[in-house]
Amino acid sequence: MSAERVLIDTSVWVDYFRGTTPLVSDKVDALLAGDEIWVPMIVLAELIQGAKSIREVAAIEGFLEAFTIVEPGPDTWLEAARLSRKLKGRGRTVHLIDCYIAVIAHGSGCALFTLDAHFREIAEVLPLRLF
Repeated sequence: MSAERVLIDTSVWVDYFRGTTPLVSDKVDALLAGDEIWVPMIVLAELIQGAKSIREVAAIEGFLEAFTIVEPGPDTWLEAARLSRKLKGRGRTVHLIDCYIAVIAHGSGCALFTLDAHFREIAEVLPLRLF
């Protein structure tokens, strides 16, 4: 049986590194032990942007070797913009980066592990598997 592909969002990594929620830490640890973790470059960029030290930056840069880095397709930003516009038409404003991450997760066949409630709104219009 093959491991599930899981894209872990920035919100989960931040919670995990801070040790804020034991349940989140346990789930990430279980994923690290048995599933295929995928990370888009935008998540790495967000994590590095918020890093508190050079040591944290080095740990985050280690993701490049530890996990599958998702390469977006040539139309990913356009798809994200269309998704954002569709959501806005339904009266929901969702940050473009969240739409971008959702499009990447969907396009790569990954379940998305996130703590951000906006992704539930996105899943109403994009067949997104939330972990």
